[in-house]
Amino acid sequence: MPFDNVGRPGPGRGAGERAINLPPAVLWLIVINVAVHLLRSLLGDEADQSLVMQLGLVPAAYSAPDHDLLSLIVAPVTYQFIHGGWMHLVVNMVTLAAFGAPVERLLGVRRFVLFYLSAGIVAGFVQVFLFPDSGDPMVGASGAISGVFGGVLMLMRRVGSLPGLLPVAVIWIGLNVFFGIFGGMPGAGGEQIAWAAHIGGFLYGLLTIHLFLPRPPRLPAER
Repeated sequence: MPFDNVGRPGPGRGAGERAINLPPAVLWLIVINVAVHLLRSLLGDEADQSLVMQLGLVPAAYSAPDHDLLSLIVAPVTYQFIHGGWMHLVVNMVTLAAFGAPVERLLGVRRFVLFYLSAGIVAGFVQVFLFPDSGDPMVGASGAISGVFGGVLMLMRRVGSLPGLLPVAVIWIGLNVFFGIFGGMPGAGGEQIAWAAHIGGFLYGLLTIHLFLPRPPRLPAER
C-alpha cells in the first residue's frame, strides 16, 4: 500500500523475517478465527447451533426482555469470530490479511485491534437497528473487515493515490446492496448477506480511521 512504506525493508525479504509476513494482530486474529471454527467442528449439531445462537448477534434478542444479559453484552464481539462455513472463513481471512496488514503496520497493534473490533461492533448494531425483528444470528468478520477496507480507501486518499474516493465507495455500497438482495456473494454459501452491517462497517472505517492514526512526534520548540 502507498501509505505503508515507512521504515519497510526493500523488495527482498531479510534472513530474519518471518515466512508468513503478517503483523502480529492480524496473524492472531486469523489464528483465533480458524481455531474457533475448528473447535466448532468438534461439536455436535445441537451444541453448535446453541453456541451460534448464544454468541452470534441476534437482532431480535435486544428487544426480548428474557434474553441472557451476558450474551447481549458479549455477542457484538464474539459474533465476529464465528463463521458460516470454511469458504466464508477463508474469504474473510484472506481479505483481512490483504487489507489489515498495511493498516496495522501504520496504526500499531493496539490501535488496529481497537479499530477492527469497534468497526465490527458498529457494523453489528447497524444490522440490529435496521432489522430489529430478525431472529437469525449474524456471524462473521465481514463487518469489521469492511471497516478496515473503508480505512484503507481513506488512507490511500490521504496520500493522493486515490483521488476519486466517492465513485469507489458508491460502487462498493451498490455491490453490497445487490448481493444482499439477490445473493451470490463469494463465501456466503447461499446464506443471506448482512449487507447493512457491511455498509455500516465500511462507512465507520471511512469516517473514523483518522481518529486511530498515531500522533506525529512533537518537534522541539525553537528559541
